[in-house]
Amino acid sequence: MSVHHRLVAAGVLLVFAACAQARGFQGTVTHVTDGDSLWVRPASGGAPIELRLQGIDAPEICQASGRLSRDALAALVLRRPVAVRTRARDTYQRTLARVSIDGQDVGAWMVERGYAWSYRFRGRGGPYEEQQARARDARLGLWSEARAIEPRQFRKSHGSCR
Repeated sequence: MSVHHRLVAAGVLLVFAACAQARGFQGTVTHVTDGDSLWVRPASGGAPIELRLQGIDAPEICQASGRLSRDALAALVLRRPVAVRTRARDTYQRTLARVSIDGQDVGAWMVERGYAWSYRFRGRGGPYEEQQARARDARLGLWSEARAIEPRQFRKSHGSCR
């Protein structure tokens, strides 16, 4: 194998190693912004990373149930160790991730208690559709409101709270 081929192979391996490392990590939640956004300091060190919980859409902080949603997420994860599986970036450049605490999927927990919607995409009910149906049927959290407005619709009508 030539030196050039070895360098290319080594570069490819480094890229794959970096991608694998970036996809999953352990850390501690340092801040909860709202019901679907939080900051996690990696256990390996460094600055906290802003994450958006993939698969859910929580009420805007200035929307009905917005503070309730944020407070529920904070009560579950703030200052606690979590496992993070990163996926991509959203339009605000936040890292989209699945987060779990003690083996529990945090997104599923938020939806099944009525603190967030399962994020619908292209007419599909989203990854937590079953949890949402149970919360809606039991009138939990935001489903106790007569006219709960999805955050997507709220942002279209009122803009972001920021």
